[in-house]
Amino acid sequence: MSRRLRPTLRLRLTVLNGVLLIGAGAILVLLAWLLVRDALRPTDELVPGTIVLLSDGRQMDAAEWQRQLVDAASGELLAKGLVALLAISVVGVAGAYAVAGRALRPLHQVTATAQRLGEATLDQRIGYSGADDEVAELAKTFDAMLDRIASAFEAQKRFVANASHELRTPLAVMRTEIDVTLSDDDADTAEYRRMATVVRDASERANGLVDALLVLARSEAQAGRQLGRRTECDLAAGTANALSAMRREVERIGLRVQTSLESAPVVGDPGLLDRLAGNLIENAVRYNHLHGRLWVRTGTDGDRSWLVVGNTGFEVDQADVPGLFEPFRRGGRERTGARGSGLGLSIVRAVCAAHGGTVRVVAQPGGGLEVTVTLPSSDAPAVPGTVSAAG
Repeated sequence: MSRRLRPTLRLRLTVLNGVLLIGAGAILVLLAWLLVRDALRPTDELVPGTIVLLSDGRQMDAAEWQRQLVDAASGELLAKGLVALLAISVVGVAGAYAVAGRALRPLHQVTATAQRLGEATLDQRIGYSGADDEVAELAKTFDAMLDRIASAFEAQKRFVANASHELRTPLAVMRTEIDVTLSDDDADTAEYRRMATVVRDASERANGLVDALLVLARSEAQAGRQLGRRTECDLAAGTANALSAMRREVERIGLRVQTSLESAPVVGDPGLLDRLAGNLIENAVRYNHLHGRLWVRTGTDGDRSWLVVGNTGFEVDQADVPGLFEPFRRGGRERTGARGSGLGLSIVRAVCAAHGGTVRVVAQPGGGLEVTVTLPSSDAPAVPGTVSAAG
């Protein structure tokens, strides 16, 4: 009972329409009553004592005749007017209730759809096809929100599946090597050393993946929020350290390195910023080719500091560039078996967002990419970060 009597939007709209209708009707009846009373006063212009001859032959004072006539007409008008007002009010309130219910029907569809929503029913939509009004706009907005939620769920499922696959692979390698070596009765020290080397490499890969996942989770948790740690640092110093760490790999594949490391002061988490520079340099070296090129630049233009890392390598379609920022995507391909976890650019994007910066990726005509990271300098306030791809 209490649910039926609660002041729903439909009930409130009906009451409002009813009050307006009854009020307007009452005003009309009152105006008609006043007009009738004024119209039935012709004796006011007659000489006092004037006698009126009635149809039955009786004589009556004009003033008394007028009073009786006005009282009768006013009473009849009020009676019939109130009856008409009551009938119109009943019909009007019932019509307002029906019209309000029809107008609010899409809202009930939104409520019913929201109540049915679950992980297995994210494909359901309202699909409103009525008039292009505010209700239609609400229904379209709700459907668009469901599209975004469904995409987020699918991305989460892919992330979990890919993370499980990536972690399972080194564990399977370690178990296989151990089982094969232990089952060989003739295995000598050299075989056990080889097995230990394989297990160590696989464990390092698993450990690197776990570290990358933790950094990604930490960066995404701070995106749009106040950084837990804010320290003045220089992108040029972190970039120089990243280049030094990759020096042997650069020499091994014979890369030509061009650097222009000018001061690029920023304020943020030094660990995350070092990881950002390290991931960009590592990707530029890892996805390069023999005797390719690597160019790195840092600098500032006052309120913004920037880091540019470019490399030669295999060709990437510009349409595939946005997909590079998705977790476990390597060169636009998903789990190709290449080195690395496929989280490098995902971490770069998350770190940029956490520091209010932007990252822009341009596919090079002859192959390779150029990534430009722009962050607020130490004197500029942070703003929400973005990611863009340019041709």
